[in-house]
Amino acid sequence: QVQLVESGGGLVQAGGSLRLSCVDSGRTFSRGAMGWFRQAPGKAREFVTAITWYGGITYYADSVKGRFTISRDNAKNTVYLQMNKLKPEDTAVYYCARHVGGSGSYYYTSAYDNWGQGTQVTVSS
Repeated sequence: QVQLVESGGGLVQAGGSLRLSCVDSGRTFSRGAMGWFRQAPGKAREFVTAITWYGGITYYADSVKGRFTISRDNAKNTVYLQMNKLKPEDTAVYYCARHVGGSGSYYYTSAYDNWGQGTQVTVSS
């Protein structure tokens, strides 16, 4: 069973960096793509980035390209999100999830399951 737990969130000034982690504490790490999403107060949950099983292909929302980097360590059952040059508009709860949809569906929340509980990221101006 996949049980995802996010960590690494916190309060940071604009321009700063944070590294989020998503650990699968279940029996087996998902042999599939994994994604990060975020949800700001009063807004819908939105796609941030995703990575395939072998890490060879990554996908990013335009708003984070060049600033965020997703990676994974399958031996540690962990997916990472390195966030640099943070902006106040990056403030949100960040979630990781397992991709269960078909190819081309990485950007859609409906293509993911086993959502973690989320970790809060707050960027002050």
